[in-house]
Amino acid sequence: MLIEGQQAVLLGRITEVNLPDRERTEISQDFAGTHAIDAIGLIRLLGSVHPHTLRVTAGVSSYPRLGDRVYSAPGSFISKIPILISSGINGEPPRVSLNLGHVSGDGGFAIAVTPEKLFGRHCAILGSTGGGKSWTTSKLIEECRRYACKIVLVDATGEYRSLEGLDSTHHHLGNPLHRTPASLEVAIPPTCFNETDFIALFQPSGKTQGPKLREAIKSLRLAALAPDIFTGGYVPKVGQPKADFRRAMNRDDNANRVGNPNLPFDPGMLVRQIVEECCYPTGQNNDMTRWGAASTELSYCSSLMTRIMSVMDSPSLSCVFRPAEGLPSLVEHLDEFIVGEKRLFRICLSSVGYEFNAREVIANAIGRLLLQRARNEAFRQRPLIVILDEAHNFLGKTLGGEDDVQNLDAFELIAKEGRKYGLNICLVTQRPRDITEGVLSQMGTLLVHRLTNDRDREVVERACGELDRSAAAFLPNLKQGEVALVGVDFPIPVTIQIGRPTQPPKSDGPSFQGLW
Repeated sequence: MLIEGQQAVLLGRITEVNLPDRERTEISQDFAGTHAIDAIGLIRLLGSVHPHTLRVTAGVSSYPRLGDRVYSAPGSFISKIPILISSGINGEPPRVSLNLGHVSGDGGFAIAVTPEKLFGRHCAILGSTGGGKSWTTSKLIEECRRYACKIVLVDATGEYRSLEGLDSTHHHLGNPLHRTPASLEVAIPPTCFNETDFIALFQPSGKTQGPKLREAIKSLRLAALAPDIFTGGYVPKVGQPKADFRRAMNRDDNANRVGNPNLPFDPGMLVRQIVEECCYPTGQNNDMTRWGAASTELSYCSSLMTRIMSVMDSPSLSCVFRPAEGLPSLVEHLDEFIVGEKRLFRICLSSVGYEFNAREVIANAIGRLLLQRARNEAFRQRPLIVILDEAHNFLGKTLGGEDDVQNLDAFELIAKEGRKYGLNICLVTQRPRDITEGVLSQMGTLLVHRLTNDRDREVVERACGELDRSAAAFLPNLKQGEVALVGVDFPIPVTIQIGRPTQPPKSDGPSFQGLW
């Protein structure tokens, strides 16, 4: 609604209509000859409109007076609210704008948003199952691909395999059931993992397994730094002299480098190295030049070694520990995409299972890889957007036992600091309550589909100050494909019917009418 004022035009939304007499059940259509109030409407004031430039600002610049006229806002005006918020009607139209759809309830007026307002402070697409999140994501990608964008899509289910084109490149891990014909199988080398990832995978327990695993990793790093000394790929210790170990540690800066959690090593030798670590620190007669015999700690580490072998042989992690010969590395293809002219880089994780937390750890490694590139200023001149599908499966995850708690926080760090480096994130999730409030509060723009769970609505309401309880009450009633656009750069919520993408995702369920 538009309310005529003396200094400005006020923009509001009707939240309630009632009758002054509760017993009356009808409203008269003829107001001539009567001064009685026939119906009462409650309007929530959203913002102010400058009467000359039509620039829309949040807040009420001057309150209306008794007798001011109230008009229904035309669809042509509502469709321009995202543009009028930044500049008035006389401002230059933006060179880059994304056409999301049209005004809800009025299909004749399209709504366009600039990428700075949509992705500049990160974005989140929220909604219950069947609300249209996948179509909204496809529509956003389609609009971005009209320009020189850079998008990395982490596809958790494989439903975005329909996004084909000469400007896109598809990659998959493992052996997904459905794939794009042009999709390339890639591997993630163990060098992409750091010490935290291995501890999250192997989950050492007790007071012995954690320290022994860390010591084994340090020894294997030393073996990788001095392959001429440790020709077997590991550091022999049980009953062996310490001369070679000390010589390798004193070479260059190896004593400090072995403590670097990002330094690569051969994980295939972990079990053998743990066996070597389970020995006494000195030889017989307190001989300081040799390690002693095997200790009883080896029995405490037997369950850890069994788990390590199970993880290494897991089909979900074959792309890490047992890739096919000659398989290209995901890191190489991602670096080529960053410097190349392609616009969409899709990674399919549909064949990566949840056993041993494989999917969470691999996705976290991909996020950390992007964050490292961002900190090296790789995206300063070419901003990159990473779209994380089914984000509730990857954010806020804590793995390990009480003695070794590991946080998989790569995407949380992107949400907190990636914007400074030109790396923005777009989260897609059906469970906002599983996303930590610290991450959700970093999302400057929310595209909210139908939300039926009251806890989800409360989380969204707390994360976005522009969405109060009266506006949140509309979320369960949104139609399929209809979103409420709210955020820091959209102080006035706008309801949009998302347009149909030219390449819809493969997100439809089975047709029971045709199959039963």
